[in-house]
Amino acid sequence: MNPMSMLFLQLVVILGVARLLGLLLGRIGQPPVIGEMLAGILLGPMLLGAIAPAAQAWLFAPESLAPLEGLSQIGLVLFMFIVGAELRLPDGARRHLTVAGLTGLLSVLLPFALGLAISPMLHGRFAPAGVAFWPFALFMAASMAITAFPIMARILKERGMTESAVGRLSLTSAALADVLAWIVLAFVVAMISSRGGWAGFAVTVLGTLGMAVFAFAVLRPLLARALTRHGVDGQPSTGLLALLLIGAFACAAITDALGLHAVFGAFVFGSALPRDNRLLACLVERIEHVAVLVLMPVFFALAGLHTTPDALGGAGGVALALILAAAVLGKVLGGAAGAKAAGFGWREAFAVGSLMNARALMELIVMKVGLDIGVIGAEIFTMLMIMAIVTTLMTTPLLSLFTRTKTVQLTPANGAATLRNTP
Repeated sequence: MNPMSMLFLQLVVILGVARLLGLLLGRIGQPPVIGEMLAGILLGPMLLGAIAPAAQAWLFAPESLAPLEGLSQIGLVLFMFIVGAELRLPDGARRHLTVAGLTGLLSVLLPFALGLAISPMLHGRFAPAGVAFWPFALFMAASMAITAFPIMARILKERGMTESAVGRLSLTSAALADVLAWIVLAFVVAMISSRGGWAGFAVTVLGTLGMAVFAFAVLRPLLARALTRHGVDGQPSTGLLALLLIGAFACAAITDALGLHAVFGAFVFGSALPRDNRLLACLVERIEHVAVLVLMPVFFALAGLHTTPDALGGAGGVALALILAAAVLGKVLGGAAGAKAAGFGWREAFAVGSLMNARALMELIVMKVGLDIGVIGAEIFTMLMIMAIVTTLMTTPLLSLFTRTKTVQLTPANGAATLRNTP
C-alpha cells in the first residue's frame, strides 16, 4: 500500500475507534475525551498489539508514522492555542480571588510535594539511563500538579453548575492553578533541556519571558484594534483569522527553538488574545472542532503506541499505585483544603477537590513533553496515561456524590460561603 493510502487508512481506523469509544463513554455520563484516550491504548501494544500483533505492526509500522506525527503536532499546537484563549476568570471571580488563589495554590503544591516524595522509589527502576534524580523528580512532581481546565469547564457546563459557587470557585482556582503549573513545568523543562548548563537555561527562560512580554504588551493591543476594525460583531475576518494562526505557529516555533516544547508558545499566544467571548466562540467553531475531532485523536493514537504492557508487571504495579495515590490525594485533598478554608462545608469542599483532580488530555500533553525531552520512558509514560484516565473517570461520580444534597452560594459582599438545602 502506498504511503498516502496507508495514511488515510490509519486516519479512518483512528477516528472511527475514537469516535465510537467517545460516544460510548458519553452515554454513561463521562467526558467523550476519555473514550478517545482509551482508543489510543486500544490501538497500541497494550491491546491490539497483544491480540493481533501482526495487524498492529502492519497498520502502525514505524516508517509510516511520520505523517501522523506531523498531524498530531499541528493538532496539539492548535488545541493549546485554544486552551490559552479559553483560560479566563469566570464572571464575578474577582470578588473571591483570594480564596480561589489559596485553593489553586494548594491543589498545585500538595500534589507537587507528593510527586517529589514518591520519586526516590521510582527513579532507580524507571528513569531512562543517564537521567539524574532531580530532573526526573521535578518532572514527576510537575506532572502531578496539572488540572484539565477545559474538561472541568465542560463537566460543569453539562451539569448546569457553571454559575454555582462550587463551579465558579473550581473554575477560578483551576485557571490560576493551571497558569502556575504550566509555569513550573516550563521551568522544569527548561532546566532539563539545558542539561545543567546555566547559560542554556538562561537563554531558554529569558527568551520565553521576552516572547511572553511581547505577546501581552505589544501583540494583544494590536490584535484588539485589528479585531475592532476587521471583525464583524467581534468575529475575525478570514485574513485576521489567518494572522492569528500564524501568530500561534510562530510562538510555537520560538519556544521549540528555545528548547521548550512547541505547546508552550501556542499556549502563551492564546492567553495573550483579547478577552472577547465572540472571538473565542469563533475560534472554537472554526479551529477547535477540527483540532479536537480530527487531529487530537491522532495524538491519542500515537500516545497509545508509546505505552508498554511491561509497565504493569512486577514493580510496575506498585509504582502505578504510588502515582495514583500521589495524584488523587494531592489534588482532592489540596483542592478540598482550599475550599474548606474559604468557608465551604466538607461535602462541597470535596466536590471542588474532585473537580481539580480531572487531568484528561492536559496530562497527556505533559507526558508527551516529558517523553520528547527524554526525562521519562515508556513505562512511566504508560503509568501516567493510566493515571490521567483514572483520575478523569473519577471526577463525575465523585462530583455527583458530593453535590447530591446541598449546594453553596457565595455572598457578594465578602466571598464567604453559605449553605442552603436544595429540593
